[in-house]
Amino acid sequence: MEVLFTKAVIDRRVEELADVISRDYQGQDLIVVGILKGAFVFMADLIRALRIPCTVDFARLASYGSQTESSGKIVVTKDIETTIKGRDILVVEDIVDTGLTLSFFIDMLRKREPRTLRVCVFLDKRERRKVPFEADYVGFHIEDRFVVGYGLDFNEKFRFLRDVCVIEE
Repeated sequence: MEVLFTKAVIDRRVEELADVISRDYQGQDLIVVGILKGAFVFMADLIRALRIPCTVDFARLASYGSQTESSGKIVVTKDIETTIKGRDILVVEDIVDTGLTLSFFIDMLRKREPRTLRVCVFLDKRERRKVPFEADYVGFHIEDRFVVGYGLDFNEKFRFLRDVCVIEE
């Protein structure tokens, strides 16, 4: 496995993102919604780096199974439990590639009428988009390579790695 981003590089970028998000949401009632399972490590570090109060919730969406290619079919296996109407929502996701999962989830949340709705992704693979999607906050833009670590997995393995690593398919 090749290390793409070390833990030190990741930590610096998370602090930078937290600074911007803290400024953008100053004085607002922020709810951070993490998408399980992949985003939990990134989200934990991100909310601890914020300089503003927030509450958290989680959703679980599945589109990968054990494949390295998205199935294209999105299934909500756990919905958020918080009422978001009129609230400020920041969705936190580990990676956006095709855009299908996040587009689906954002459309679902918009119907619940939040005051604001933004997205923070740890990794962005723009060249893989199947639908137009732009995150409001991006940790790193990466090429079309399969990555694991820092919460990202392959078939439920490698989430524990402190670095982000490339694995060969």
